[in-house]
Amino acid sequence: MASKGGSNQNRILVPQARAAMDQFKMEAAREVGVNLKQGYNGDLTTRQAGSIGGQMVKKMIYAYEQQLSGGSAPGFNELQSLQSIQQQNQ
Repeated sequence: MASKGGSNQNRILVPQARAAMDQFKMEAAREVGVNLKQGYNGDLTTRQAGSIGGQMVKKMIYAYEQQLSGGSAPGFNELQSLQSIQQQNQ
């Protein structure tokens, strides 16, 4: 899908999940040593932003693998909440 110039493609598909996703992002930033603040973070380098996104993806994949194996991943209450919200909206 082609991106429109300047438009933000990072939309939250489930609006009720915004707070949980923000918390998840802050947690991932702390884990990779990036000082993320509430609101605008345009001063981050591409590397810093990428490391936060990469950490989030790693955590989501780990949580999904744990779910598939029947286990539970510690610290993934936010992700589980997001999944239950998604299921309710389907």
